[in-house]
Amino acid sequence: MIYIHIPFCKQACHYCDFHFSTSLQYKTEMVSALLREIELRSPYLEDRKIESIYFGGGTPSLLDVDEISRIIDAVAKQFDISNHAEITLEANPDDLNSAKVNALRSTSVNRFSIGIQSFFEEDLKWMNRAHTRQEASAAIMRVQDAGFENITCDLIYGYPLLTDEKWRYNMQQLIDYAIPHISSYSMTVEAKTALDHFIKKGLSPAIDSDQAADQMNLLIDTLKSAGYEQYEISNFAKNGLYARHNTNYWKGKHYLGIGPSAHSFNGNSRSWNIANNAKYIGSIQTNQLPLEIEHLSVRDQINECIMTSLRTMWGLDLEQLEKNFDYAVKSKIMEDAAPFLEQQQLILDDNKLRLTDAGKLMADHIMSELFIIENWQ
Repeated sequence: MIYIHIPFCKQACHYCDFHFSTSLQYKTEMVSALLREIELRSPYLEDRKIESIYFGGGTPSLLDVDEISRIIDAVAKQFDISNHAEITLEANPDDLNSAKVNALRSTSVNRFSIGIQSFFEEDLKWMNRAHTRQEASAAIMRVQDAGFENITCDLIYGYPLLTDEKWRYNMQQLIDYAIPHISSYSMTVEAKTALDHFIKKGLSPAIDSDQAADQMNLLIDTLKSAGYEQYEISNFAKNGLYARHNTNYWKGKHYLGIGPSAHSFNGNSRSWNIANNAKYIGSIQTNQLPLEIEHLSVRDQINECIMTSLRTMWGLDLEQLEKNFDYAVKSKIMEDAAPFLEQQQLILDDNKLRLTDAGKLMADHIMSELFIIENWQ
């Protein structure tokens, strides 16, 4: 799978700490650099068939349709793309006008990830989103009317303006639009973001962890009742329409990241590009890859598997873990899992550890307690 990072946005959301620029001055040069990096990284996935291409960011929908097609064509030239590959474009509602949506029908894009976040005007302004609630609804209907069926939408919960009544309304809107996949995340305060500054200065209330937990429970109950399957902590799908790209990530498949700040993983190492547009472009123009590499120990690889697989409904397969790494880790993990099994935050079924709904509320803590801390070789 291949991830393409498009580092441009119209404006900065107050909560976002992803790498992006609000200046489009060097968009043409950036696209050329992305095309060249695809060539330079062509050996990375070792002739693996590409099952998914994901345009993330930033705001990939700021690209011209021709630029999107050129990037996909460049991937096809260097890699073997599956005939049934999932090709996702993240998009902000305000970019999805009729001309753009209709033009995208001529591309290989077959899945949209639309950043709704909320259907309430005051909430969107508080987040500093670029779109309005009317644009959010119009974008969904426009994409559906153009014949695109594989759609996911994002919603955020756990922030001060969001009452439970508003939260129910936001979820119901997506249910009523028959959106087959919903991703939903709790608001987090990242260092050096505008939201972090506002809270520290007393200009915004702090995030309430109890509110976030209550609204996560409401999310799980509401979407399950509406026929969605929670196949990963933050992701819900109808009719088995799981996000193929993200599912492969959680299952430990290898991936290549293209663009500034993009990460790659090949099982034995992680690498990431520099998070600076000018330096990224300059380096690629001299045929140098602007990346850092971290080689993973066996312990790192095991912990990576624990962290990703335990987030999913498929869970952590203890027998497969021992088989893959040839280490007797099952007894150690089961020893550390015992208190969570007793408190019904984990369940063990067919040698697979899975989080219960109660466990999902403290997933990060449970995972960290299961990590192998010995110095494995």
